[in-house]
Amino acid sequence: MVCVAALLAPPGFAGQGTDSRAPQLPNGGWFGGLRRTYEARTVAPPNYHDSSRLDQLVRAGKIYLSLDDAIALALENNLDIEVARYGQRVAEADLLRAQAGGFIQGIPTTVQSGPTSSGVLAGNVLGTTGGGQTSGGGLFSGINIQAIGTTIPPLDPLISITTQTGHYTSPQTSTFLTATSTNALVQTFTSANFSIQQGFLTGTTVSYGFNNGFASENSPNDDFTPWTQANMNITVTQQLLRGFRPSVNTRLIHVARNNMRVSDLVFKLQVMTTVSAVINLYWDLVALYDQVKVKRLAVDLAEKLYSDNKKQVAIGTLASIEIIRAEAEVARTQQELTTADTQVLEQETILKNALSRADVDDPLLAQASIVPTDSIRVPEVQPVTPVQDLYAAALQNRPEVEESEIQLTNLKLNSRGTKDALLPSLDLFAQLRNNALAGQINSLPIPPPPGSPPGTPFTPRDPASVDRFFLGGWGTALSQLFHRNFPDYTVGFQLNIPLRNRSAQSDAIRDELTQRQQEINDRKLHKQVKVDVQNAVIALRQAFTAYQTAVKSRALTDQTLQGERKKFAMGASTILNVIQVQRDLSAAQLVEVAALNAYSRSQTQLELATGEILSDHHVIMDEAMKGTVSRPANQIPVLDRPNGRGSGS
Repeated sequence: MVCVAALLAPPGFAGQGTDSRAPQLPNGGWFGGLRRTYEARTVAPPNYHDSSRLDQLVRAGKIYLSLDDAIALALENNLDIEVARYGQRVAEADLLRAQAGGFIQGIPTTVQSGPTSSGVLAGNVLGTTGGGQTSGGGLFSGINIQAIGTTIPPLDPLISITTQTGHYTSPQTSTFLTATSTNALVQTFTSANFSIQQGFLTGTTVSYGFNNGFASENSPNDDFTPWTQANMNITVTQQLLRGFRPSVNTRLIHVARNNMRVSDLVFKLQVMTTVSAVINLYWDLVALYDQVKVKRLAVDLAEKLYSDNKKQVAIGTLASIEIIRAEAEVARTQQELTTADTQVLEQETILKNALSRADVDDPLLAQASIVPTDSIRVPEVQPVTPVQDLYAAALQNRPEVEESEIQLTNLKLNSRGTKDALLPSLDLFAQLRNNALAGQINSLPIPPPPGSPPGTPFTPRDPASVDRFFLGGWGTALSQLFHRNFPDYTVGFQLNIPLRNRSAQSDAIRDELTQRQQEINDRKLHKQVKVDVQNAVIALRQAFTAYQTAVKSRALTDQTLQGERKKFAMGASTILNVIQVQRDLSAAQLVEVAALNAYSRSQTQLELATGEILSDHHVIMDEAMKGTVSRPANQIPVLDRPNGRGSGS
């Protein structure tokens, strides 16, 4: 009745908090504490407002964005990271269920790969729009997999209260037993029963019951009517074979606690994946801006050639057809510049979407263009780190490695339940029961004994013939219970032996096979980590060499163009040769931009392969979990370039 009253009471009566955003339970003293047990925990709705950092980076309709600020915005606003933040709370809910003795449902382990770039840079595809998902390695796919093995006792106490009242009329074939005046036994009955049951990790179940019945009937043969019957009993059941060991009954609690660590690792992997994707998006935008500069320079060269040709045609030193050729080259380069500008706009849209919670049609995002304030820097000499040190760092820092180890541990924990289920069930049970009876002397007269002459009258009941120990009401019954006047004792064993036991055998074999598969997968993961590191090292070295080659090639092509122009001025070359060398220079410049971009991507891939990407970019996991970066936004640089990029570019 108290529980029902607590549930029906208005929220204000329980002192519910006023902050609707906080995922908290109502308070209000002991009554609120009772009420909160039967209420769902509220979870605040997602916040779709961007952090204030984005506003701080806007000036004159442009977003001046450094790489550090791009990473900070991703930590604060990226929705993939926001989704991953709920994993820890899901794991906490699973732990709460395991502590109650229930089967856990598992945690989400999917990691979103994040967006990729859009466009083509110097003949190399940067990426395609959109994102995908990769699995961080699932521990369990659902409750069905975890519902095998020995059943865990319910660890939350269960109280049961039953009350009923009734009126029963039973037709009788004979009045001999009941001695009623008619062939009907009429009884009124009211009962109020209470029980509480509790399970323990030792495989013990304890239950206590307190039962009360109040009845009266129309039978003169009863010594007492109305009467009160009551009993108290306590029953203890102990599993001696299956489910006896605490290590079996605590297995899911340990698994749930391990899953909390796994949720941290999945979140860390999501942060690493998102940060690496944002870094690539940022450097790709820088490369696309550089591509626009190259295309604009090609337009300038073509327009200069067109202007020079017009002058030479005007003075009669050049045929008029050369004006048309130069004009065609201007049109071609302008078309390529338009395409490059379009790719920048597409890349900005992808990057904005990754760094904000708002839709891309938000006025702040839709109208503002992104101006990168950082540029890719390549060292004069590529630093060399022993590959064995990189292997060790990767095995220590990669979340997948620890997650795989926890998966193997959890499989071993679950195998305890399936192996224990192979045992027969042997339960020791003991029950102690106290009984009580109290009532009033039956006021109905006693019928004559069998064989009496017809018409023999009923005789009044002699009060002295009734044991006065039983006279009274519920208080008398309680006194009998607590004095243990009528005790019962029961002790016994129950043995259940499953013949053939094929279901338990199947579960145990399957768990063993799954464990062996996970051991192989763990081995594969360790090998793959080293392969990832090795490939990243090779790619970085090749990118460094390719960039140096591209720089030299661009410088030589620039010198070639200067020479070709001189030859053309002296009449030793043709306009077609000049146009071709100008195209070669533009292509060489684009190759240099692509090589620089490939170097930045290779550097990011190595940081991701070794698991050091977060430390290298000063990402603090506590800040990532809270979604708030304490480091202030970088100062907007002084504009000193016509294209709007700062002096740090």
